[in-house]
Amino acid sequence: MSKSNAAIVGGAVGMLAFSAIVIVLVWFCKTQCKNLSNKNSETGSSDPSALVEWNREGGPSSAAAPSGPHGDKFTIMELEQATKQFSESNLIGFGSFGPVYKGLLRDGTLVAIKRRPGSPQQDFVAKVSYLSEVRHRNLVTLLGYCLESGSQMLVFEYVTNGSMCNHLYDTGIDSSTKIEFKQRISIALGAAKGLCHLHGLRPPLVHNNFKTANVLVDSNYIAKVSDAGVSKLLEMIEEAGPSHMSSANVFQDPDFGVFLLELVTGQEALHIDSLGSNESFFQWVESRLSLNDFVDRRLAGGFTTEGMRDLIRLTLTCMSFPGKRRPKMEMIVHELERIQEKEMAMTTVMGEGTSTITLGSDLFTS
Repeated sequence: MSKSNAAIVGGAVGMLAFSAIVIVLVWFCKTQCKNLSNKNSETGSSDPSALVEWNREGGPSSAAAPSGPHGDKFTIMELEQATKQFSESNLIGFGSFGPVYKGLLRDGTLVAIKRRPGSPQQDFVAKVSYLSEVRHRNLVTLLGYCLESGSQMLVFEYVTNGSMCNHLYDTGIDSSTKIEFKQRISIALGAAKGLCHLHGLRPPLVHNNFKTANVLVDSNYIAKVSDAGVSKLLEMIEEAGPSHMSSANVFQDPDFGVFLLELVTGQEALHIDSLGSNESFFQWVESRLSLNDFVDRRLAGGFTTEGMRDLIRLTLTCMSFPGKRRPKMEMIVHELERIQEKEMAMTTVMGEGTSTITLGSDLFTS
């Protein structure tokens, strides 16, 4: 047999071996998914209804909020100058709060400005003041607001590399950036730490709209969760109750698991919410595995089988039905830290993308 044929056969065998391992893992999670699970608590990621309701008078704990002024009031003139009169060339996206513009303040600060029609409300100012006090390395900072010219505007820090959607999904635009497996673990860990911080506030703050689109990455690919509390803010300021925009993507139990799933597959997880049970979800996973179409092929040769197996196992656990089987966010942080530490150690000692990493190390190699 020629060397090229041997390499092809070896790659196929490696793929089959990896698929067999993950299928066994799926079966294991079907019967043993309680291994990583914890009972719900007010800091848990699995059951938002168990969290203490965010109330108007509440604020972050003294340990969570640094001292200093927060929630600056900007003038419409400042923001018009920053965005070139809200030029279409400065429009960078749309979110639940409305269109988002990139702006440059006079002091050189880059900002993201979210704008929607609305009249001035004192409750709006109070909420923004509270949300602007919630500071964490893995949360996008709310810098202030503006209530002029018939608009309600939120001013956030600008995060250089944008949403993870732009780096994971096939948008038809070539990306020069490849997010490696270890980077994806780090990004997942950062997002988990941001959510864990929110859940640890008193009263706890539920994101209510967590999804991959709301995980941004800075110039160093540090994850920052955006729009924390914005969904609740929208509900409060809507005169006739929550609009379809503010409630269409409200927090659902398996949302962090869906985020992990998209990090593994590199694809948008469409129609996951329609599966509704462990059995249907696991069948979907198995169908993808049978087609050798589960792990993002851009990760070829850049991970250990053990690291990928552990991340898939955590993903399946975070998406277990019913929600009470899912781990608390604090436990997710600990598990991601363990996976990251193990992956770093193994690739440092054994090399990355070589034929000696672990069983199935030659999968996806060309």
